[in-house]
Amino acid sequence: MTAFTNHFAFEFKTGLRSATSMLMNYLFPLGYYAMMGLVMTQVNPSFKETMIPGIILVSIMAAALLGMPGPLVEAREAGIYRSYKINGVPAAAILLIPMLTTVFHALIASGVIALTANPLFDGLNPENWLALALVTGLAALNFGCLGALIGVVSNGSRSVVLWSQLIFLPSMLLGGLMMPLSVLPESVLNVSFLLPTTYAMQAFSGLAYNQATLIDPWLAAGILVVGAVLAIALALYLFKWDNQHSSGRKLIALALLAWLPYLAGVVLR
Repeated sequence: MTAFTNHFAFEFKTGLRSATSMLMNYLFPLGYYAMMGLVMTQVNPSFKETMIPGIILVSIMAAALLGMPGPLVEAREAGIYRSYKINGVPAAAILLIPMLTTVFHALIASGVIALTANPLFDGLNPENWLALALVTGLAALNFGCLGALIGVVSNGSRSVVLWSQLIFLPSMLLGGLMMPLSVLPESVLNVSFLLPTTYAMQAFSGLAYNQATLIDPWLAAGILVVGAVLAIALALYLFKWDNQHSSGRKLIALALLAWLPYLAGVVLR
């Protein structure tokens, strides 16, 4: 337990000292938050209603999808994991500690956004703060587990960018962060329900804001939980200590199983 705590503390401090980690964990999400608060709320006043949960999800995705997988791949390519293996460090610690520290950083940035959006930009506060905190934690764990899975299946920095952006960009456009899901045509709506952000926004709307939703908010929260568990289970199962014996197509095919809960959500909604 002491080794785990020391490793966690080291990773957390690294996230504060590394320029790249600071950018993705704090500077990018908080800079985006300030820009959207100053500009988007003036262009589209209705954005204030979804400002807090929407930007919280952007900060979580920036940390978990854009910031975390790259260092995991770089460490594997540099042979660091082989030295860990020789010294008895379990694979679970190699994945879980960066994932948990990333989630912790994302929660700090999310807390800043949630507490300041209303006084600074007149963002709509939730009716249930506890529900907002719980859904934020679920979303952070979900994307943290997905980020760990991306780090496992990616064979290089180019692969990391590809898989991360394949989730990040559609989530920004179709996940309910920038516009209500109700304005999307049915065909596009089915695509949006393949994205974790859609379920997170539905859970925020129903549980924290007591608003009407397109899917039962408790079902949405449950899908986030199942998605997180499946993603981290696949990441641990597919983990490799180096790139020498990796079969990329097989890893990716198995990793796609992480999308089964979201496919089920499309059917159940």
